[in-house]
Amino acid sequence: MRTAVVTGASRGLGLALARSLADRGWRLVIDARGAADLAAMADELGNRTDVVAVAGDVGDEDHRKALIDAVGGGRLDLLVNNASLLGPSPQPRLAEYDLDTLEQVFQVNVFGPLRLTQLALPLLRASAGHIINVTSDAAVEGYEGWGGYGSSKAAFEQWSRVLAAEEPAVRVWWVDPGDMNTRMHQEAFPGEDISDRQPPEAVVPALLELIDRDPPSGRYQAADLLQPQPVPA
Repeated sequence: MRTAVVTGASRGLGLALARSLADRGWRLVIDARGAADLAAMADELGNRTDVVAVAGDVGDEDHRKALIDAVGGGRLDLLVNNASLLGPSPQPRLAEYDLDTLEQVFQVNVFGPLRLTQLALPLLRASAGHIINVTSDAAVEGYEGWGGYGSSKAAFEQWSRVLAAEEPAVRVWWVDPGDMNTRMHQEAFPGEDISDRQPPEAVVPALLELIDRDPPSGRYQAADLLQPQPVPA
């Protein structure tokens, strides 16, 4: 039975991916900050596969160690660094961004997933496993008001790029899912109608395509992964 650790799995893309992996028979270790929501999702997923739910914040070292301990010392095939922190809503311009708050954003979006990856690497090396780091177009574009979140995702992408070069036995994919109709996206645009954005379930096939096709480490956009693959001549 393949095992995946999926962070931020109580809602949004993390939950949608966890559901699909459960349907494929994967064993899951999932987390989220909201204990009640996570417990409800664990009950649902537990009807499909073996699930261990560990409530907590990826910015906390004890929680990160608990996630890896929950793997049970066995095989780990996939780590999905999906948990993320937007920061203030509405998002402030950089000129007014409180640095203590920005430090919290970096703790969750950059340092937390890197440390969790460090803890997971011995298991991932042993299984020639995979890492999916969920990023954003805000990491590469200069959107007004997205300086805090965007700069954290830019740092996230850079350590992903370096890790891919340093760990050739492990696949490292950093994936831009595109705009989605999620609670975090709504918080980024308070008061706006985001019902035209795609549901996170529409992005999951792109992530499964990565797992199934096993392309080289690198940056991928979900929309590109969902395009038909060329047939070899």
